[in-house]
Amino acid sequence: MFISGKKLKSCLLYLLIILITLSAASLLASKYALSVTHITASTGKISSSLRIVQLTDLHDSSFGRGNSRLIRKVREQDPDVILITGDLVNAKQENTEIAVNLIKNLVKIAPVYCSDGNHEVEYQENYGTDLHELYREAGAQILDREYQDVEIAGQQLRIGGIYGYCLPAKYESEARADETEFLTRFQDTDRLKILMCHMPVCWVINESLDEWNVDYVFAGHVHGGEVILPFAGGIYAPDMGWFPGRLEGEFKSKDQERTLILSRGLGTTEMIPRFNNIPEIMVVDIDGEK
Repeated sequence: MFISGKKLKSCLLYLLIILITLSAASLLASKYALSVTHITASTGKISSSLRIVQLTDLHDSSFGRGNSRLIRKVREQDPDVILITGDLVNAKQENTEIAVNLIKNLVKIAPVYCSDGNHEVEYQENYGTDLHELYREAGAQILDREYQDVEIAGQQLRIGGIYGYCLPAKYESEARADETEFLTRFQDTDRLKILMCHMPVCWVINESLDEWNVDYVFAGHVHGGEVILPFAGGIYAPDMGWFPGRLEGEFKSKDQERTLILSRGLGTTEMIPRFNNIPEIMVVDIDGEK
């Protein structure tokens, strides 16, 4: 069948319009929509179920006025505890109102625990503001190479937070000695161990999940690869390179005893937009022995 040049140009134009429209829709959804990802796990270390909501990498994003849509969506999940695993703020934007307001509202739903991301660390270096104090005043528990032994929903937990790579002990150096010392202390308990650690790379690639006796690690940082392509996945992650795979979801240690929960997060920096990457609220139900 012969197709005239005019018809071919029209078809190509229509295809181009469709592609632009779909791309624009994906960009908008990847900035303003919200998704909820549910993961179910089990352990013999608690006697009944525990629901955890993880939020990460907000980067000063707003979902509704005062983040009303995000707060409402978290409330609908009815969590026992909320974990925020870093990058609530952007390092080069002085505003803290969005992050503080979110925490003030989340603590009305459930206890909130926060750990640092690289943007918290860089923000404090840039502006000299004590974000930990601001977050505490808003009602959150801040854990920076610290842990707390707590009872939540009637269950005995150890919740910790660390900003660092958390390499296995065989890679220990003077620069990482405090990480090794913290993780050694943190794992020394019969309680269910839950660790907030913004950086996932060593847990995914360098066998940290096999090395450290931590039941659940919650991480973010890589934004699911930022731009997610069909069949190929996320295109790039810091420390992991191009098309590395393993950029979101649930990962198990070799013995299946320990779990990494890696969220795509909620936002991004002002430089690179998310694409085909709906902001994510992570919900993890840990079932215990009854």
